[in-house]
Amino acid sequence: MRRRDFIKATAAVATAWPLAAQAQQPTMPVVGYLNSGSPEPIAHLMGVFRQSLAEAGYVEGRNVAFEYRWAEGHYDRMPAMAEELVRRPVDVIVASPNPPALVAKAATTTIPIVFGVTDDPVRLGLVSSIARPQGNATGVYFFLSDLAAKQLGLLRELAPTSTRIGLLVNPNNANAEAVAREMATAASTIGVEIEVVRASDIAGIDAAFATLVRNKASALVVGADPFFFFRRTQFATLATRHALPAVYTVREYPEAGCLMSYGTSLAEVFQQQGNYVGRILKGAKPSELPVVQSTKFDFVINLTTAKALGLNAPPSLLARADKVFE
Repeated sequence: MRRRDFIKATAAVATAWPLAAQAQQPTMPVVGYLNSGSPEPIAHLMGVFRQSLAEAGYVEGRNVAFEYRWAEGHYDRMPAMAEELVRRPVDVIVASPNPPALVAKAATTTIPIVFGVTDDPVRLGLVSSIARPQGNATGVYFFLSDLAAKQLGLLRELAPTSTRIGLLVNPNNANAEAVAREMATAASTIGVEIEVVRASDIAGIDAAFATLVRNKASALVVGADPFFFFRRTQFATLATRHALPAVYTVREYPEAGCLMSYGTSLAEVFQQQGNYVGRILKGAKPSELPVVQSTKFDFVINLTTAKALGLNAPPSLLARADKVFE
């Protein structure tokens, strides 16, 4: 081989080797994250999720990438967002709560889905059974839509003269009618009248409060819904302005100035989701991972808000609270 040809051949090999080595590098897995809200109000919970995923060996930007899709309360945007993630394609989709989970399930039967839902996932059609999901989805069932009777009872203890109580639901949420039926059944056993009001946007929440005040409702139960969760400061302001005692689903509401809550721990939900995503990225199949059912329930009271509403919390009620904000 002539010297000139040898130099050319050597240069070609030197150029090709880094490209070949790069091609052999393992592709970084991608997690699709579909949520019906916006990132800021759940930043603390996303921190829990990322920490759990890191404990499984995956750190965002280092050995796992994320594709985020935030619907900002516009449920109608989510089908297109889910389809984008499927076309990407991502390696696993995290979808919480009910509306994103149902949309993700409709979008793919092959990409693993890790959900977090407030209603029975079997009833929702996400899995075949709690113990054996069978399909491409698994996750966490955290019961918030099944606690209406307990929430109503606690509200009556704090506001015992309430006989006409409002129930606020989001008509765009699949759980709305089931929650209304459960609340009606619970109310009938204690002689309370329930008025169902509905809201799916900011103006609708304002209008719902105005309706309840006009119809002389004396208390309110706010149903489980992600849009409501993202508007918890609005709820705190309206309930105080209209002197309307209200009970909510999770502790983030009284942390934001709302009166009280009873429900499962969202931090537990996000922690378990991170754990399951890590296991799936390591090769586990959703069908092999039973749906986790939440075990931690929090009863939280904001005593400052209670006083502002003219309510005297009974010592027996305060003694049962997991957290009292003063």
